[in-house]
Amino acid sequence: MLLGSTTTTPQSGDETWSGPPLSISGSGMDRPSTRRSRRALRYTAMAAASVVVGIVVYVILRELATRSLVVEGNRVVISTVTDGVFEDFIPLRGRVTPRKTVFLDAVEGGRVEQVLVEDGATVRKGDLIAVLSNTSLQLQVTQSQALAAEQLNNMRTLELQLEQNRLQHKSALAEIDYQIKHLTRELARQRHLAATRATRESELQDVEDQLEYNQHRRELTLESQAADARMQETQLTFLHTTTSQLEENVAIARSNLDGLKVRAPINGKLSGFDIDIGQSIAPGGRLGQIDDPEDFKLTASVDEYYLGRVALEQNAEFDQGAGTASLRVAKTYPQVKNGQFDIDLTFVDAQPAGIRRGQTIQLKLTLGDEARATLIPNGSFYQDTGGRWVFVVGDDDNVAIRRNVTLGRRNSRYIEVLDGLKPGERVITSPYSSFIDMERLQIRQSD
Repeated sequence: MLLGSTTTTPQSGDETWSGPPLSISGSGMDRPSTRRSRRALRYTAMAAASVVVGIVVYVILRELATRSLVVEGNRVVISTVTDGVFEDFIPLRGRVTPRKTVFLDAVEGGRVEQVLVEDGATVRKGDLIAVLSNTSLQLQVTQSQALAAEQLNNMRTLELQLEQNRLQHKSALAEIDYQIKHLTRELARQRHLAATRATRESELQDVEDQLEYNQHRRELTLESQAADARMQETQLTFLHTTTSQLEENVAIARSNLDGLKVRAPINGKLSGFDIDIGQSIAPGGRLGQIDDPEDFKLTASVDEYYLGRVALEQNAEFDQGAGTASLRVAKTYPQVKNGQFDIDLTFVDAQPAGIRRGQTIQLKLTLGDEARATLIPNGSFYQDTGGRWVFVVGDDDNVAIRRNVTLGRRNSRYIEVLDGLKPGERVITSPYSSFIDMERLQIRQSD
């Protein structure tokens, strides 16, 4: 018999067991199986956790590898953040242009008959420059003059008729007054005779009726005269207005006809005047322009970034000999073209001597007052990041980490730092175009 085993013998009534005694395994066999099962589960969980950690580490390493780049140290510019005075100005290149320009346009157009001056000539106000011809315009002027003359004749005829009507009414009124006066005396005589029975009653009544009739005629004549006077005033006013309009039209037509003789409107230098005899000029066509050769302004193009900061009357200056010349912004053109807009600047004091048309001058336009600020040198990185982030170089010069910053005003030399950088830190200020999506740069120093 084995130790720890129990031998069982068949009881009465049971089947006869001829084999060896049965050995029954109890709880002693169940406990080891449970321990092995828990250990297997623990090993499985540990393996699964190791796989998950490995995947996470792999993803992190791959992300870091994809957003990290090795750059050569001699291909980037590293600048130091400083504390200093920020001068709020921008440099501009101004072009000397005439301050006053008058364009020569053909109002009605026509055929060039004469060219009396050459392009580039200096002309004086009123000088004849060219002569055009326009048959249609000449015919139109003739028709307008004929129409105006006809209208004037009609007005004169109507005025004559109205005057004749007025005289007729006046004559009729005088005749009626005479009849009334005569009948009034006759009526008085007839009444006196009737009182003495020297006349018949019918004769008295006839005189009374005639007097009453003429009195009614007089009232009607006065009413007709007043109505005719009102109508006469209205018709004459209308005719005078129509005639005035026709005369104005004739004057305009004559002026346009005189415009075929092109004259200099001001003293100056003629430019862009390139026409030939026999050439047809369309209505409104540009013939050239006359510029004042003694009075200049400066025209400059400004980056659209400063569109909201450039205003009228802002000051600018440039070096002129031993001193400086002062200007102010006289006009801004808000239309942006190729990322720039234009401004006009005029001289504050007397125009400097020696400047000439077409000359380019380096200007400094002041946008605001000087102020103490944290500064970084201006660089091409700003165009790539918009001033929202920079690469900050570590102390060992081997690593640059991307950092969000807030930048403010800028001029040609420095950019104002509002937040994110401190004096003494160093940043990459060269272009970021080749690593704009990176988070980390490994800077490899050259031997």
